[in-house]
Amino acid sequence: MSKTAIVFWSGTGNTEAMAQAVREGMEGKGAEVSVMGPSEFTADMVNDYDAIAFGCPAMGAEVLEETEFEPMFSSVEGTLAGKRVGLFGSWGWGNGAWMEDWQARTEAAGADTVPYVICMEAPDEAALAECRAMGESLA
Repeated sequence: MSKTAIVFWSGTGNTEAMAQAVREGMEGKGAEVSVMGPSEFTADMVNDYDAIAFGCPAMGAEVLEETEFEPMFSSVEGTLAGKRVGLFGSWGWGNGAWMEDWQARTEAAGADTVPYVICMEAPDEAALAECRAMGESLA
């Protein structure tokens, strides 16, 4: 059984719904899943997991949430080499550039990434299905 983590921040509940779908996919494949917020996850925990899904919506000028999520991600970024990682999040404006930048940043850190999942505003069933598929691929 693989040991997986979902680390996410959600302001409106949209990214939280996506995290739940990722969890369903992981558990459906028999993975052990830990779900936590950014304040609960540290760089020394990365090696405790076979795969990690990170979720954060676009904020401001299409950036990661700056108070909790960005500081956490910056602190773990250097420990992601060789780790299987998935990224997901919702957005309400712009064109999704925050996710492309985040994916490139994660790959530059050496992570083994799966295709990211984004949706505009609340996830519809298609986005939730993509999140479940991400969870399955990370399990």
